Order: sequence, then structure tokens, then C-alpha cells
Amino acid sequence: MEHITLLIGIVIATALVFDFTNGFHDTANAMATTISTGALKPKTAVAMSAVLNLVGAFLSVEVAKTISGGIIDESAGIRPEVIFAGLVGAIVWNLLTWLAGLPSSSSHALFGGLIGATLVSVGTHGVHGQAVVMKVLIPAVAAPIVAGLASTLATRLTYRIGRDADPQATSRGYRAGQIASAGLVSLAHGTNDAQKTMGVITLTLITGGIVAPHSDPPLWVIVSAGTAIALGTYLGGWRIIRTMGKGITDIQPQQGFAAQTGAAATILASSHLGFALSTTQVCSGSVMGAGLGRSGAVVRWSTAGRMVAAWGLTLPAAGLVAAGAALLADEGAWGITAVAVLGLAVCAAIRTASRRKPVTHANVNDPETGFATEPQGAVTAAIAAVIPPPAGATPPVNDAVPGAAATA
Repeated sequence: MEHITLLIGIVIATALVFDFTNGFHDTANAMATTISTGALKPKTAVAMSAVLNLVGAFLSVEVAKTISGGIIDESAGIRPEVIFAGLVGAIVWNLLTWLAGLPSSSSHALFGGLIGATLVSVGTHGVHGQAVVMKVLIPAVAAPIVAGLASTLATRLTYRIGRDADPQATSRGYRAGQIASAGLVSLAHGTNDAQKTMGVITLTLITGGIVAPHSDPPLWVIVSAGTAIALGTYLGGWRIIRTMGKGITDIQPQQGFAAQTGAAATILASSHLGFALSTTQVCSGSVMGAGLGRSGAVVRWSTAGRMVAAWGLTLPAAGLVAAGAALLADEGAWGITAVAVLGLAVCAAIRTASRRKPVTHANVNDPETGFATEPQGAVTAAIAAVIPPPAGATPPVNDAVPGAAATA
């Protein structure tokens, strides 16, 4: 076994930076609907999510093993600088989508970065194509659809069950349920997303000869990755929380509970199977499904379309950035230094741009101009026709004034 070199130390530190960005990028997954309905105050919500993300990081290592030995062939000549380039690509894309307030996939940014850097530095034999298809691409398409359908049906069921109950009492009960379901999503997020960084660090240790191939992540790796994602979660990705909580649809407590429960079940099942899916896509699909499930609700398909476009761009965009970084890193020490300097410069520029229109816990529930009222679209109307709203649910309102959509 070799000792940790300076380069491996830099790669590990970069992986933890990615994990930190993953945390604040994905806080919205668990807490956006809870914050938007007022079930929890913003700072309380992110603190709770951070603690449960840390706990979830200790519950499983199946996804970490998928990353460290499933997607990338650890015996194909992968070097630490390749992993470094992949992480830079993932971090840059994460920050760009955060600046735009788009809940894109941190997971797919990581996969795209690793795949792009590996293809440039090692070749196609360094990537397990079948594993990419089976454990990344298929879940990427199927998971948000499954979660969305489950959320739609769950939303309709909750309104049907509570159709004769007092609306205020029902809302209070579902807000309490939201807190529990949000905690479950946070726990599930820790079992899935924190492990991705564990897998990257373990892969780095394997390429450096520090741990044996096919090893589970060492305890210190689990602790450091869990801590990094928890700290990022506590920081709060307020821009994306605003988009998911207010920009897709107007969420009521019943919808929030249904969306979070469906998302948590999907994420926990995938973690058990070792599928490294995008928790962001699952939770976004659940929110859209909840919007379709409530009569009179308006799903803002323009925002949803931007999100789906970002999902499709994430793998290739992060891969292209990482490929360029890998070309530089392959040149030796000066190339690695250049990648680090350029990456820091881009991150600093994004940070500067974000301060022009800051979004914080104080204004996260204020709707943005881009989330202007949008009529009930053909998709929403078609689904409502195929699956009629439950008896007793709030009837649709005048589409010309969607902002006045009735609450349940």
C-alpha cells in the first residue's frame, strides 16, 4: 500500500467540495415543499435535513460501490488526475445550474464528468457502457416518471380521503406529515447522494494503490463525505428551493406530503438496489405529479421544460467540461495547476454573479418574476380528463387567472 500523495489529497479535497455543492444544490429535494407550505421555517428545515443527510450516509454503501467499481473500470489505467478533471466538470455544472435556479442532477453531473474525463484520458474501454445504461440512464428516465405517477395518485387519494374533513384541521395534519416525510427524503438522500462522493474517493484510493480493488469505503471516507454533504445542505440552496417550491406548481400541504412520500420510497428502493439515480429528478417529478393530482392546480410547464432541458444537458455538458480539464491535466503538474486555477476562477465568477440578485431564507418564498401566472396547459387538462379529480376536490378555476387557483 502507498501513502496518500499530494495529488490524491487534492482529488479527495475536490471530491469533498463537490459533495458540499451537492448538499446545497439538493436541499430543495427534501425541503422545498415543506418550506413553501410553511410546515417548517426555512432555517429549521435545512438544519433538520442536514442532520438526516449525515445519518443516511452511514446506512448503506451499495451506491458507493456502483461508482467505485461499476461505471468506471478501475483497472483500465484510471489515474487520480482523471478523477480530478471529472470532479471539476461536475462542480462547474452544479454551480451554473444553481445560479440559474434549476434543480438539475448533481449525480448526473458527476457521472458525466467522470465519463468525459475517462474517455479522453483512457478511452472507451475505461467506461462500463452496460452499467451506465442499466444503472444510470434507465433509472434517469424511469425514476421521475414512476415518482410522478405515484405522487399524482397519492395526491388524489389524500384529497378523496379528506373530502369531508375540516380544511384547516386537514392542512395542519398534513403539515405535520410533511415534516416526517421530508425527514424521510433527507435520510434517503444521504443513503444515495452522499455515497456517490464516497465512491469517487474510494476509486481515487484504489487508483493510488491505497486500498484494494472492490473495497468498501473506509470509515473516514464515510464520515468526511457525510459531513461535507450535511454542511452543504445546511447552507441551503435557496435559489433551487424557490424554483421547486414555487416555480413548478403551487403546493398545498396534502400535495407536499404525497410528493415527499412518493419520492422517499423511490429513492430508498433505488439505494437498496444500487441504482445511482438522480434524487433531484425524482423529487421534481414528484412535485409535478402532485400538481397534476390536485384539481385546479396549475403546473408551470415552461419551468418544467427548462428543468427537463437541463436534465438532458447535464451528462454531456459536465462531460465536455471534464474532457477539456482532462486534456490539460494530462500535461502534468502545470496542467493540473491550470485546471485548478481555471476552476476556481469560474466558481468565483458564478459566486459574484449570484450576489447581484441574492436569494436567502428571508425571501425564498417570494415568487420570482419568471414564475408568472401560467394557464392550465393541455397536458394538465388531458390528464385531468383521463383521471378525473376525486369527489369533493376543489373545482378548476378560470384559466385566465391561474394565480387565483383555489386551494384545497
